Amino acid sequence: MTIIRINAITVPGQAGPELEKRFAARSAEVDQMPGFEGFELLRPTDDSNRYFVVTRWADVESFDNWVSSQSFANEHAKAASSDARPVSAHAELLSFEVVDFSA
Repeated sequence: MTIIRINAITVPGQAGPELEKRFAARSAEVDQMPGFEGFELLRPTDDSNRYFVVTRWADVESFDNWVSSQSFANEHAKAASSDARPVSAHAELLSFEVVDFSA
């Protein structure tokens, strides 16, 4: 069963383009993780200041393996140690599963 994990990121002011630039420069190690099915960065088109990082996974175990992996730790440590200013004010993880109507 495919699961979806969405990181809802609040981006203050005019920091959206910088957030997009940083995601474009990501190492994409997640793309090689077993069970990883896809990634999208959603830009708000209304007055909202929340971006959504949407990832699709084959199952919960695959997502949990990514979060506990050294690659995940490396990516987040690299972002935290960057000299660049933070571009988010808040983040929230949302969890969903895809409803299978064929059953």
